[in-house]
Amino acid sequence: MRKYVIMGVQGSGKGTQSEMLEADLDIVHIGVGDLFRWNVQKHTKLGAQVRRVMAAGELVGDDLVESVVQDRLTQHDWNYGFIIDGFPRNRRQTEFFLESYDIDAVIYLDLPDSEVRRRVLNRRLCSGCGMDYNLLANSPTVPGRCDVCGGELVTREDDTEEALAVRLREYHEKTNPVLDLFRRKEYVITFDARSAPDIVQKEIRERLGLPPRHPDAPSRPDETRPDGL
Repeated sequence: MRKYVIMGVQGSGKGTQSEMLEADLDIVHIGVGDLFRWNVQKHTKLGAQVRRVMAAGELVGDDLVESVVQDRLTQHDWNYGFIIDGFPRNRRQTEFFLESYDIDAVIYLDLPDSEVRRRVLNRRLCSGCGMDYNLLANSPTVPGRCDVCGGELVTREDDTEEALAVRLREYHEKTNPVLDLFRRKEYVITFDARSAPDIVQKEIRERLGLPPRHPDAPSRPDETRPDGL
């Protein structure tokens, strides 16, 4: 059984790398943000709690986040292991996680802030179907128009220089202490996320002692998902 945490700044490729591992290793990708969105969309009791917190302009509290993670990990669909994305995000969550679960490694995708800005500010979203694009990696056939539905491509409201600067500052303030805790346990393995996704994936597998990718595995699993998560 393989159990991993994957960490990295926005735009570092956590979703892409997680799904590449998931595609042919039977490792379940657990995205905490995905879990919250699913509960909100399905109007569950948890989703109602999350909506109330967000409506008040607050962050989802540690108790609620830990409860969601515990509930997800009690499901028995990860017999061969999991890779968790979006948790833990602060010292308390890290201590809770280390006390509750044994992990094999923390996959840290290191990406300079300058590259984060380049990637994030080139993201576009279809106003019609919600398909994600990145003008650096997967530009549409017709500039400014979605390949799927023909809708207009727009910039996300929070993908601005000012908003990104705030997110990066908050990320470093919260993430550095988490990485320090994991490093004390010698869990952290750092990868240069500036390389192409396939190259990063190859290095991850080599350094974790995992088998090479199956030749039939999809090259970029995340790009087949309409929600872009």
